[in-house]
Order: sequence, then C-alpha cells, then structure tokens
Amino acid sequence: MGRDVSGEEFYEGRMTAWLESYLTHHRLPCEVVEVAPGRANVVTRIDSPGASRTVLLDAHQDTVPVDGMTIPPFEPAERDGRIYGRGSCDVKGGMAAMLAAVARLASERPAGMPHIVMSMTCDEEATSLGINHLVASWRGQVPSYRLLPKRPDVAIIAEPTLLDIVVAHRGATRWKLHTPGRACHSSRPSDGVNAIYRMSRVLRCLEEYAASLPASRPAHRLCGPATLSVGLISGGSSVNVVPDSCVIDIDRRVLPGEDGLTARAEVIEHLAKQLDFEIRHDEPYCLSSPLGDELNGNLAQQLMSTVSGVVGQTQVIGVPFGTHASRIAADHVPAVVFGPGDIAQAHTKDEWIAIEQLLQASEVYYRFCTHADSMT
Repeated sequence: MGRDVSGEEFYEGRMTAWLESYLTHHRLPCEVVEVAPGRANVVTRIDSPGASRTVLLDAHQDTVPVDGMTIPPFEPAERDGRIYGRGSCDVKGGMAAMLAAVARLASERPAGMPHIVMSMTCDEEATSLGINHLVASWRGQVPSYRLLPKRPDVAIIAEPTLLDIVVAHRGATRWKLHTPGRACHSSRPSDGVNAIYRMSRVLRCLEEYAASLPASRPAHRLCGPATLSVGLISGGSSVNVVPDSCVIDIDRRVLPGEDGLTARAEVIEHLAKQLDFEIRHDEPYCLSSPLGDELNGNLAQQLMSTVSGVVGQTQVIGVPFGTHASRIAADHVPAVVFGPGDIAQAHTKDEWIAIEQLLQASEVYYRFCTHADSMT
C-alpha cells in the first residue's frame, strides 16, 4: 500500500505458493508469471473441445494491511455462519468460490462449456501491477502468457457485491503534492519558511474544492458523484526544526466518461489560482480508469439469468469503488464484477464473510461457465 515493507515476509509469495499447490492437487495447469520482485500472477486454464469463446475469471491475491484489527488477522475463525480474517471478504472469499467452481468444471467437463481461464493477480490494492501486466500481454506489450495468449471474450471479476452484478464503477487518480519550505531552528521560526503551514493553506483549498466538486458536474446514474479526498500527510524532521517539506496524497475518484489526467489537471489549475507560493505535484502513482456500462449489458443480463436461478432476485448496480474490470474493459472486453460478501466488511477491523454467500457464488460461477460458450 505504498509503505515501506519490513519483516521476514511480505507481498503475495506465500499465497502464490499455496495456489500452485492447489492447482497441482486438482491436476490443473499452472502458470506463474513474476510481475515485480516477489510478486507474481498465477493463471490456470480449462480447454473445452470445440469451444469458440473464452471466459476469464479474475481474483486478486493481495490484501490491505492489518493495522487496528481486533481479531487475529491470519487465523481464520468460523462461527455464526461466517468466516473471519483479513481478506475473507476482500477478496479471498470470492477467490475461493471461483477456485471451487473451476475445480468442479475441470472434474465434470460439462458439454458446451467455453474455454475457462482463471487469473489470480497481484497488487490490486495499491498500483494494479498484476492486471496491468496481464492486459499488456494481450496487447503485445509484454511476452504473452502460455495459458492466455490472447484476450478473452468476457470477464467476471470477483469482489464483494452481495451477489449483485456491478456494471459500472468509479476510477481513481492518486498522486503526491509537495509544499517546499526552508528549515531553521525553531527558536527563530521567522528565519525559515514552514512547509507545514503552507500545506495547511493547500488543505483548506482542497477541502473547499472537494465540497464543491459533486455539484460541478452531473453525478453518474449508477456510481454517484465525483469526489476528492486527502488520505495521507507527512512533514518535518523534529519538533525543534522548522520543516522544509510536507507531502500529502490526493485521491480523486473519477466517473465513467471522465479522464483521470484531466481531473488531476483541474485540481492543479485550481490550486495555482488560489495560492501564491510554489507547490509540486508528482506524476500519478495510481491511474485507474472508471468502468462504464457501454459494453457489458449482454454479459450482465446473461449472468443475471444464472444468478436468479441460484439466489433469486438480484440487481444490476454501480459502485463508488474501483476494480480490475475497468482495466480489462479498456481493451474492449465486456467485464462485470460479481462476488460474495459485503463491501462494508472489506478492510474492517473484524473482516468477515457469510458462508452461505460463498456457496451461492461458487454455484453461480459454475453454472454460468457451463453454458457461456453459447451466449452472444
């Protein structure tokens, strides 16, 4: 999540090793592609004789940090029809449901099944290295994957949606803003320039901008309004030194139809007009596009037919958070988001997921994949 790593283990290495073992146990092919040091995508595939279409199922391996959790984060506990632990909802539950469906498809090989590929990608929670690498392979920008040499026909992304079908979501543009100052001894603060004081003026401007942003453009009918927030701040080296630097992280959520770089440029222009001192903006470290519903209407209806046969009434919705679906859809692949769990439980201090939804989601993934080759 952009912080320094420490300790004996970090990143997805142990998860990747477990996935390799699981796929081997079920006699499924396994391709491991290192995307960055210690971080790899895992891909498996089921070929179906005579199939003309390929369905991609995707779930990410990583989780957010465990700071502030009130339960043991990595000691899963089952009680009251729930499984507790970090990642249970976001998104190991969805991954487990997909893996169970894939293992069942490989065992039963139902007639009329399309080719099935499941990708278990790294680094979704921070900078999307994994899905970016996978999509780049279809475009010929990096070597192709042996088990997914060309782009799929449709894709389903596992995220906690309460078994509703997400066809649209917001994107995110994130970058760092710096205010420079001049250090001096704190006993003579007038000899320096306090970078933190300067940042306080920046923050006031951004707070006003964020308050006016939703009314500055139409809200999306499914995803709501555009938003901006500041989530991190740091500055200074010692209490007795006037700080010569301060930095914040800005999160601008963009709507379908908005461009992340244009949205960032608007913020930069606004601050330049309001402030009489120099500030510096880093290039974005996250540029996640929004997901629109222009391509995925047929896929959503087909999936809804399957979902209704398992769980009853469901709905097509938009959400304010981002997912891998927009990265895939940017390459003209219809993509939707569907999975067990409630986003309200993701990243929480006592994260959990309902076991009933795990079982229902796995059944939906299985049933959809048994007949998706005949869908258009």
